Amino acid sequence: MDHRNPELEERCINTVRVLAADAVQKAKSGHPGTPMGTAPMGHVLWSEIMQYDPQHPDWPNRDRFILSAGHACMLQYSYLYLTGYPITLNDIKKFRQLNSITAGHPEYGLIPGIEATTGPLGQGFGNGVGMAIAGKFLAARYNRPGFTLFDYRIYAICSDGDLMEGVSSESASLAGQLALGNLIYLYDDNHITIEGSTSLAFDREDVCRRFEAYGWQVQEVADVNDLSALTLAIQAAQAETRRPSLIKVRTHIGYGSPHKVDTAEAHGSPLGEEELKAVKKNLGFNPEEYFFVPREVFQFYQGAGKRGIDRQKEWADRFANYQARYPELANEYLSLSEGRWPAEWQDKLPLFSGPEKMATRKASGAVLNSLAASIPTLIGGSADLAPSTDTLLNAYGSFSASDYSGRNFHFGVREHAMGAILNGMALTRGIIPYGGSFLIFSDYMRPSIRLAAIMQLRIILVYTHDSIGLGEDGTTHQPVEQLVSLRAIPGITVIRPADANETAQAWRVALLHRGGPVLLVLSRQGLPIIDQAKYTGARELEKGAYVLSPAETECEIILIGSGSEVQLLLKAQQNLKEKSIAASVVSMPSWELFDRQDIAYRESVLPAHIKKRLAVEAASPVGWDKYITDEGAVLGINRFGQSAPGDELMKAFGFTEDHVTGLALQLLGMPEAVLDPAPALP
Repeated sequence: MDHRNPELEERCINTVRVLAADAVQKAKSGHPGTPMGTAPMGHVLWSEIMQYDPQHPDWPNRDRFILSAGHACMLQYSYLYLTGYPITLNDIKKFRQLNSITAGHPEYGLIPGIEATTGPLGQGFGNGVGMAIAGKFLAARYNRPGFTLFDYRIYAICSDGDLMEGVSSESASLAGQLALGNLIYLYDDNHITIEGSTSLAFDREDVCRRFEAYGWQVQEVADVNDLSALTLAIQAAQAETRRPSLIKVRTHIGYGSPHKVDTAEAHGSPLGEEELKAVKKNLGFNPEEYFFVPREVFQFYQGAGKRGIDRQKEWADRFANYQARYPELANEYLSLSEGRWPAEWQDKLPLFSGPEKMATRKASGAVLNSLAASIPTLIGGSADLAPSTDTLLNAYGSFSASDYSGRNFHFGVREHAMGAILNGMALTRGIIPYGGSFLIFSDYMRPSIRLAAIMQLRIILVYTHDSIGLGEDGTTHQPVEQLVSLRAIPGITVIRPADANETAQAWRVALLHRGGPVLLVLSRQGLPIIDQAKYTGARELEKGAYVLSPAETECEIILIGSGSEVQLLLKAQQNLKEKSIAASVVSMPSWELFDRQDIAYRESVLPAHIKKRLAVEAASPVGWDKYITDEGAVLGINRFGQSAPGDELMKAFGFTEDHVTGLALQLLGMPEAVLDPAPALP
């Protein structure tokens, strides 16, 4: 029997359409057409499909909703308001205004119920895959017979633009490979993009067949206003547990607008006062009334929102019984979800010593494996580079369609998707995700890294092959500008450790860090292990920079560096000592950590009265000027590298102890300064 009340539901949907148009018109900015066209999707999801509780918006087993087509955010704001989340009609009236919680695209943290910051198309699509992965992992680890703690689904609305972006293709391919049956995406097939009809650039491709080839269940709904058909399609997707689902839904952008429906004009601009009045008249509203929500509509959606109260309470009771039956697992989940880890985890950090060189990527792998048992939700992998990035957890299996308990993730050659998926995983409380690649390929991940910083997510990115020192792979693989470009992103922390022990401390800092991604930048080539008894202990890395080797007498020059170049500074310090010149060596693995220290500490490391300073880093010198005075210098790289053995390249670019020593002498005005070898590159 059909339970629907067609007249009331049509009134509800049209209310959302008008609210969206009103808000965009008042803001004089925004995207009215897509929320007007997709309002029936939102209606079905929030009124009968999704499992949620506005009074407990962080309930662990809630369904997640992602608006990957983030420009349609008035759709999400409207349904959050109507179903009882902490957002008011006054907030909607302040759409896109300064300090408003109703930003121009959904922003995680501003309003409960917004699960991810979306905007750049395709990112939300990838976030959903990450959330689905996290849900499967939690279920595999914590569900027990008779105690299903985690069985939630991820719903999303995506657009033509989302599906054109390559990140969605990468993410969809992996989702199919992993058989993520908890993923249900509604595709807003409205045939319109900013420039006009999708026939301009996107009508030869058969989206349905593409997703079938990925291993998805694919359905089509001919008319978004057919609520029964839409509901049946979603229910069929729910019944499919071994394939992610895509439901292609024919919509009409700007639905209800007499003159702008199915046109690009309805996409990214207000409809205009006259057309807005025509919309209201067309949909049965008073053309002179703004932001009007009929009483029966408000009551209907409030009732829908309250249905989740009993579901949440039932889950809480189930968890209490689970806690009595499986106290260790329950307490583990509670501790990890609250950011409390076993006290002994830091004791597991290895201490490295000995004369043999060790690449910091190798040290990172050793640290990661030493910590894995203590932090059971530390999970991750690489973009098909685990042997090179040393990101494999040796004692654990692979996460796959046949084993969702595995902790090693094989993202494939999909860096862009890996970034978006890691963000989705990190948006799941208790999960600590990491991902690995070469530093040069961070360029493929920049949108995701930036969004992780905006959302202040704790993801850990392991970037190896950090300089020309990687050698023969040549210019395409040798990073030059990547370090400074990543450091320029607000809210991220870049750490480039100098040796194995600094690498161990870098992992400690990364795991303790809150409020943004941490990037560990590691060497391919072996580096000397700095003697912890002779020099300042590596634990000082947590301060971003520290005096690794102080001058024995009154300091005349400070040598500053990061990563593999710190070894050159220690040798240059000894060379200068032989010339009766007192130099101090500062290891500066992280600008961001150092800049967070108080003035007194920063002054103790870089005293203002010592003007002679030499910074050495095998990367672009841009940015080092904030630590170097007018009497100082930077040895960096302002060109691309070459294909040659790494040690030969380092010598050719001047990264030798003799050349560093010569530069220091030159800064000190010593006439005997000899720059040997002088970089001689074509």
